[in-house]
Formats: sequence, structure tokens, C-alpha cells
Amino acid sequence: MAPGPGFSDEKNETLCESESTVYVHNPHLDGMKDDILYHFNLGTSTHNLPAMFGDVKFVCVGGSPWRMKSFIEYIAGELSLEDPKAEYPNICAGTDRYAMYKIGPVLSVSHGMGIPSIAIMLHELIKLLYHARCTDVTIFRIGTSGGLGLEPGTVVVTKQSVDATFLPRLEQVILGNTVVRSTDLDQGLAEELLQCSKDLGQFETVIGNTMCTMDFYEGQARLDGAFCSYTEKDKQDYLTKAYESGVRNIEMESSVFAAMCKLSALKAAVVCVTLLDRQKGDQLISSHEVLHSYQQRPQILVGHLIKKMLQTSASVAVLDKKTVLQAPTT
Repeated sequence: MAPGPGFSDEKNETLCESESTVYVHNPHLDGMKDDILYHFNLGTSTHNLPAMFGDVKFVCVGGSPWRMKSFIEYIAGELSLEDPKAEYPNICAGTDRYAMYKIGPVLSVSHGMGIPSIAIMLHELIKLLYHARCTDVTIFRIGTSGGLGLEPGTVVVTKQSVDATFLPRLEQVILGNTVVRSTDLDQGLAEELLQCSKDLGQFETVIGNTMCTMDFYEGQARLDGAFCSYTEKDKQDYLTKAYESGVRNIEMESSVFAAMCKLSALKAAVVCVTLLDRQKGDQLISSHEVLHSYQQRPQILVGHLIKKMLQTSASVAVLDKKTVLQAPTT
């Protein structure tokens, strides 16, 4: 039987050596008649994934469906691809789990809140990129976070994602065994983002470690949850240790994002704005307008880099074309 539109025995053989493909590490996929990406309401036998997504070079993911629609509208305007006020359909409209939007080479996907939610999304996103035969993909997570020792509104580009004990690792139980995976991110990409922030000159951006926790309240040493068994001093001592270890912000998705992107050979970065300094409080007191302006900062920074990378690619393509045209004939 012929493979579905998302499968091909030649999918990796036709790629240029200079192109970086998206890897999956699952031998069972090759024996499947089709692959149903259930939480996206997509599949290899029901959709032509290479035709729909084969041109994707940039993926931006974030927790909120609203924020990811806002990002695709923003990037459409930045790249002058379409009217930012146009109606962009949700590709995953057949499900209420995640939202997905696309404009040109940019894909924008929501991932919900916490490690389990983003992990489910990433499994299906990575398979989608693989089935679509995408190459040279760069992926960003944009979001909000609590800061440590930073003014609210500061953007943190993650150097390493660390766990609640400040170690750069993701622990996952598979078949009853604890598997430890690396949470390293692309340092070159982080430096490029920092330079873009300097070029923009609109807001403060730093590179630092991001602590990824399994919980918003006790896991982040908050005093305002339904349960709390520690003192204000205990909280401050813990956050001081986190800061001294290099942690500059706290969120709940970066570790599995970093680990899964590294396994898939995806060039990845985490870009989160801080909404408050956790050493000074637990609850948000800034106005809705101020918080909204903060939330736009990661998309401004990532949008600027995407535009810069596309312009560089276009310039290289023009130079390559000139070289071919000017080559001597025999």
C-alpha cells in the first residue's frame, strides 16, 4: 500500500547535506499506515502536511491561544505578508486543545500551561514538522514569567532551563524508570536575540537561567496558595539561592521544551518577559494595560529576529544567484 501524504521513503534522501532536518526517534512510526495528530485534529492520511507546512522555517509557541493569534497578526505586519487585521483561521479549529496559525514561513501554536500540556503539543508538532519534511526550522517559546532581581518588564532569554533544585535537567519517568534529559538551548541563538534587543533599544533584555517548576504556587515558593508550609524567610532564602545559582526567572514549560527540541535537532530559544520581581511579592499589582505592554515584548523581539533572518536568507540567495550567473562557461 502506498504511504499517506505525510509519509515518504524518500523524505530524507532528497535533502541537501547543508539542510538540517527535524528528527524523530521512534521506529514504530515507519510501520504506521497513517499518523493521527489527535490534539491538532490533523493526520497524515487526511491532510497533505508537506503542502500545508513544508515551507515552515520558524515556529513560535506560547501558552495562550489569544497570544499566539496576536503573534501571527503581528508577524504578518512585520513581514508585510498580509494585512495584520485580516482574519487568520485557526488550523486546529476542530479541537479545543490547541490553536494554530500560519502566515508564510511562520507557524504559531499555543501550548497551554505546564510541562504536561506543552509536552503533548510538542510531540505532535515535531511529528508534523517531520511529516511535512521541514528543514532548517528555528523554534521559539514566548511567554510570561516571574523575575528574580529584575525590574518588571525585563525580557529574559534562557541560557539553560534548570529544575527546582537548580540543575539543568529534565527528569521523566518512562516505563517506571527515571530518564534524565539535557535542557541545553542554542547559545548562538540566545546571543542573536540579545543583540536584536540592543538594536531595538526598547526594553531591557538579559540572558540567564530559567527555573522550570511543576507548579505555580508551592513549587515556586509562593505564600498565597491554598496550602503553604513555609515562612517568608524560607521563601526568601530559597529565592536567594536560586538567584545566586544564575536563575533570573521562573516559569513552567522551558525544561521539556528545551529537552524535546534538542532531541529533534531543532534550533530553539525561550524568551519570556518578567511580570514582577518574586523577591518583592507574589501577586500581580500592575495595571492590565501595563501587563499587556509587557506581554508584547517577547513577540517584538522574536519578530525582529525572524525578519532579520529572512532578510539575510534573501540576501544570500541573491548572491548565490549572481555567482551562478557570473560563473564562466566552458
